Amino acid sequence: MKSPETGFSKAELSESPYARFYNPTLPPLQEQVVEALLTGPVAHELMYPVERSSSMLDDELWPVENGYTVSPLGAIRVACLTKMPKVAPHMWDWWFHWHSNESQRYRLWHPKSHCSAHWQDGRNDLTHYVGRTSLITEFMGSKKAYGAISFVPPSTLGLNEKTLADRGEVAVCARISLPKTPINAGWLLHHIRPVKGGSEMRSRVWLGGENVQLGYRKGPIFKAINLIMGQFSRLMTPMPSDLLVHNAQEMSHLASFLPELYKEFHVSTDKDSQSTNQAPIKAVEGAVV
Repeated sequence: MKSPETGFSKAELSESPYARFYNPTLPPLQEQVVEALLTGPVAHELMYPVERSSSMLDDELWPVENGYTVSPLGAIRVACLTKMPKVAPHMWDWWFHWHSNESQRYRLWHPKSHCSAHWQDGRNDLTHYVGRTSLITEFMGSKKAYGAISFVPPSTLGLNEKTLADRGEVAVCARISLPKTPINAGWLLHHIRPVKGGSEMRSRVWLGGENVQLGYRKGPIFKAINLIMGQFSRLMTPMPSDLLVHNAQEMSHLASFLPELYKEFHVSTDKDSQSTNQAPIKAVEGAVV
């Protein structure tokens, strides 16, 4: 029997080693996300572009921690803060290299929207995610979306990795691309930091508009091409409110059982503890160019 695009089939529920963690019921949106959705889009000046990513490590929060906007050049910017009791930042570091080994794991994350995920390099081991590309299929709102998520070291977005390590924090950073094309469409950043009783995740997504780039080539001609492609990206980017809801749902849902999942399936190896500082960015660039 063919498995459903989302969720678990009856056979998977009876046979999968992850079945006891599968819950098709998503928790309610957290209060701060509901407030952001009721507020609607905010002024783009209140939501920083990707070039200001390094300030995520500042003591002062950004003007908008939950919300969305569209830049003058057509880029969508989304911010989402997720509160995660009993979750430690290192559990998310483990999750990001564990989940793309099997689509069932990916569907645990968002049982109503996630379809499939696999590593572009074809390997299914515990190698760290930085320097690798995950090919995903999911629903964003009611539309099916395909993406290539190429993970990069936090330093690529200007985050000091020693500061992250000293604070016990994790930053998951990636270039978002269109599969089987040289088009880089945007960036994502998930900054997880410990707080009393658990941790919180500050997510940022920059997609379309000025974030679009053809490969990694530079120069005036490619700058002009990128600007034109960025304008057309308005036709392909999701509704920013849909992206906010999706991020809020998947992060809070996984956080509700991540400690137990980590306890059961985490295997300590040298590769697990590989520093993100050591991952080669060339492997990422080569995956999408």
